Amino acid sequence: MLYAKLVTSTVPHAKIKRIDFSKALQIPGVVKVVTGKDFPYRVGMYAGDRDLLAIDKVRWVGHPVAAVIAESLESAEKAVDLVDIEYEELPAVFDPLEALKHDAPLIHEKMEEYRHSPAFKPIPGTNIANKFTLVKGDVERGFREADVIIEEQFYIPHVSHCYMEVQNVVAHYHLDGTVEIWTSWQNVAPIRQIMALSLGIPHNKIIVRIPYVGGGFGGKAGLGWEALVAVLSKEAGFRPVKLVLSRREQFTVAAVREGFYGFAKAGFKKDGKFIAYDVKFILDAGAYADYTVNVGRAVGYSADGSYDIPNIRVESLTVYTNKIPTTALRGFGYPESHWVLEQIMDRAAEKIGLDPAEIRRINLVKPGISETCTGERLREDAGNPEKVLQTLLEEIEWNVPPEKPGEPWKIRSKGLALFVKGPAQPPNAAASAILKFNEDASVDLLIATGNFGQGTITGLIQIVAEEFGLPLEKIRVDYIRDTHKSAYTWQTVGSRGLFTDGIAILRAIEDAKKQIFRVASEVLRCPEDHLELVNGEVRVKGKPWEKIPLQDIVMGYTYPNGNSIGGPVIGRGVFMSTHTTYLDPETGQGNPTIFHTFGGAAVDVEIDLLTGEIKVLKIVQVLDLGRVINPLLVKQQVNGGSLMGLSIGSYEQIKFDERGWVVNPNFTNYYLIRIKDIPKEVVWKAVETAQSDGPYGARGVGELTMIGIAPAIANAIYRATKVKINQLPMNPENLWKAFKEQRPDLFDEALKMFIESKKLVEVRA
Repeated sequence: MLYAKLVTSTVPHAKIKRIDFSKALQIPGVVKVVTGKDFPYRVGMYAGDRDLLAIDKVRWVGHPVAAVIAESLESAEKAVDLVDIEYEELPAVFDPLEALKHDAPLIHEKMEEYRHSPAFKPIPGTNIANKFTLVKGDVERGFREADVIIEEQFYIPHVSHCYMEVQNVVAHYHLDGTVEIWTSWQNVAPIRQIMALSLGIPHNKIIVRIPYVGGGFGGKAGLGWEALVAVLSKEAGFRPVKLVLSRREQFTVAAVREGFYGFAKAGFKKDGKFIAYDVKFILDAGAYADYTVNVGRAVGYSADGSYDIPNIRVESLTVYTNKIPTTALRGFGYPESHWVLEQIMDRAAEKIGLDPAEIRRINLVKPGISETCTGERLREDAGNPEKVLQTLLEEIEWNVPPEKPGEPWKIRSKGLALFVKGPAQPPNAAASAILKFNEDASVDLLIATGNFGQGTITGLIQIVAEEFGLPLEKIRVDYIRDTHKSAYTWQTVGSRGLFTDGIAILRAIEDAKKQIFRVASEVLRCPEDHLELVNGEVRVKGKPWEKIPLQDIVMGYTYPNGNSIGGPVIGRGVFMSTHTTYLDPETGQGNPTIFHTFGGAAVDVEIDLLTGEIKVLKIVQVLDLGRVINPLLVKQQVNGGSLMGLSIGSYEQIKFDERGWVVNPNFTNYYLIRIKDIPKEVVWKAVETAQSDGPYGARGVGELTMIGIAPAIANAIYRATKVKINQLPMNPENLWKAFKEQRPDLFDEALKMFIESKKLVEVRA
């Protein structure tokens, strides 16, 4: 095994004049040093905009320029420090608003040469990696008819995924042209597809294997390091090569979530009806935008959230800057669009004189009647948003005033936010499943569903066990996903795994049952539709004594005289969406998703007006999941998503200096939620409006549990103080500044009460 380390750029934007690695080659154990000129490949899933290593110029501080391959990790690390690179610096741009100006430095001069999906619209000659537009109704007329108009600007900084297991790859390029990949990624199929398209290797020559993965959160769904490490293996004499990023590199080299601006104008009637919405989203994609172009699309078509808005216009721009490349993160654009929308709802309620819950009730979509902003009519069984809202209000005791804190400079408040989530995927994002029986009627389930802590595999195993009447331990899913052995699944992303793969599995089960019942009907001498599977036996309905063990059938049944019928039972099932479409490039109209999961979050918070500290005491989440397959797994998704939403909303931020360097690339300075920050209560309730084509009526849950937390907290602050929180994170520093700037009277009164309380303590003493 050889080890690779990356040599990265120390400047944000520059031409590469010279690379001297002669000293690095003198380190004992160093096998080779390679540069971008050795690999003239461009890789990507949607935008195809990235070189394996920088060619001709670098685009951010941390851009890999060269790679050292050595016999040991220690040798590779020593050699990295000895690679000398001479740069000719170019003007850099770090703000996407500046990058949009006509005289801004171009980060990608040859964008027209990039291969990209037809769903996206890059604009060569600019820094716009993708422009998404959506138009429904007549926005200008809507504003003319509006009685109240709200205009606001919002911001969200870059954040890191902070998964436990850092990105790592082992690749072995064999002499026969076969490439074996072991990686900590979320999905096997996209890796093979990217490598085949970019490196020109036939699909059947690429073997991708993924074991259990220590967290993903979307950060291991897009473009990884597999193609690079594969060609490093080839360059190193067809020996296996291993690359493991350091935690620092996770903050400075690996992709993170994009920075975000939202500019919103909303029009309401005096009765609270939301009649016009004009919003512009600008995503700071960093130096490469391969996956973020799709985030920009999703943030655009999720702009209307849970509401029926007749007139809406969206422009979403994914913009290159000289910062870290960006990618997906849990929620995939929906947390960003809802950060804007859900605060607009509270601001409008205040201005009109309505309760925040009531203005939401007035504008809720009605499944079977309402159309989304893309013109898709919501199916009747899409969910019950009204019941979600009502249940949320009951669980948080919305109309019961919260208890007053012990210190008079602190206040309590409740806030809420509604949300919806659907998978962002291409129309042909398929899934498949194969199940085969063993001699003892145990089942091997062959699927490519990613397993990185979300619990989907458990739910899928439950489905198989339920349908065959078998104990869970008789169902086996190999812990390694393997493109040569697993059935095909497009990706495990977008909260789609249980839905799409579950449907494929149910169809594989149906296929297997037909084979089983065909044999059993001959043995038991009754029609196939009179048979059922119970506790691992095929029985005649109503005659449980007429039965045959499943294990006597699944390899073929043998009569006492030796005659045999049937054969090994292998079930096959597929899922392919039949109603999703591409969106119109000019209007954004179409059917982008296979389901909509509606939900709501509410919080009870304590606000310290002196320090800006927010203590979340209780979180309530209500989710219309169609049908809950495993309540314990949903509970854990709610717990994890709530805390992740609280962490990103209240603490997390990648900070850059004026030269584009990340100044907090570690867990000492990048603040995450701690044990002391966890609320006393995290409660969830299910609303079950079964979707007829879902597995048992179920819909996805994984991502949506973090979407509503940040806007609910911001709304709680606004409800109590009328202080607008338009920027994340809501840490004490930012909130203290907001209180001082927007409500100095409130701050002064709190300070006065604090001083008086201290005097009272002194008098008593």
